Amino acid sequence: MSDRYDQGMTVRRSVLGDAHVDRAEAAKTALDTPFQTMITEGAWGTVWASDGISKRERSMLTLALLAATGNFEEIPMHIRATARTGASKTDVLEAFQHVAIYAGVPRANHALKLARQTYAEMEAET
Repeated sequence: MSDRYDQGMTVRRSVLGDAHVDRAEAAKTALDTPFQTMITEGAWGTVWASDGISKRERSMLTLALLAATGNFEEIPMHIRATARTGASKTDVLEAFQHVAIYAGVPRANHALKLARQTYAEMEAET
């Protein structure tokens, strides 16, 4: 694998946790392996690996973009990642308030509902 892939895997594990990445890696198939490699190199090895902004800020941006574009299925995963990125519940609320104003209240409302559910699950797990 490439250096960018290795860097991406390191960053991915630091943000999402070993357990999540191990599950995702175990679920890979011949069909989606090239896609997973591209995501690891591009998203994790380039964008998330950049030191241009902090992981906290990146986490807030990611959550806001997911909500604004209606990609709700990844919000719980990125809420869980806030435990590692340093984005607080207040940070997440602020990000979703921006979504409400600039992309629509229903999307922000649904994202906030997912955040509440995920935070409750995380608290129950500890």
